[in-house]
Amino acid sequence: MLLVAVRALILYVLLVLVMRLMGKRQIGQLQPFELVITIVIAELAVIPMANTGIPLANGIVGILVLMAVQILLSLIILYSEKARRIVCGTPVILVNNGKPVREMMKRVRININDFLEQIRIKEYPNVSDIAYAVLETNGSISVIPKAEVKPLPAKDLGTPVKEPHFPISVILDGKVNLQNLQLAGITIDALQQLAEARQIKDLREVFFAQFTTEGEIVFFLKDKDDYV
Repeated sequence: MLLVAVRALILYVLLVLVMRLMGKRQIGQLQPFELVITIVIAELAVIPMANTGIPLANGIVGILVLMAVQILLSLIILYSEKARRIVCGTPVILVNNGKPVREMMKRVRININDFLEQIRIKEYPNVSDIAYAVLETNGSISVIPKAEVKPLPAKDLGTPVKEPHFPISVILDGKVNLQNLQLAGITIDALQQLAEARQIKDLREVFFAQFTTEGEIVFFLKDKDDYV
């Protein structure tokens, strides 16, 4: 038992030093190659820690080699734009001028519900409030709001404001979500009338429609560059 404790302590100290040398970024900010190296290093530490029959040096050497690889790759992508594109990839625009880019969402395999969750976390519940949304190389989504919706505290304006509604997606890829429509308090006939009032003859032409925090329905068409 004492041997296991000593090995565990040695590996723990080594891992702390290695992670310190590799940088201070959080898990959600790691590039793919950094995340892979971190996981493998953890596995290399666990094996000799749990199995006293494996020489401790085996784990230590493996950990130090991977640390050297990570530092070397970090230096390469720091000074080489081409290497950075190969290793880390490039940012992908998911919303362009207020219009969700379906092709890019399919390319990076992000569905509209996951995207809505991410922008709600950033306090942008309405897609129509966003000028640009970018999927960064570390997997996070950056949001650039439209100029007219940049927040200004209501108390500074001195005017009363209405409490927001909960934003709900009611159409996705031309298919009406009847359950969400009911949650929004809107009938299918009312939705059809709203669509016709905006020159939308067939709901199957709609890529995405959202019941916004203002209590309005915003339609994003499949073949247009803006919402109606």
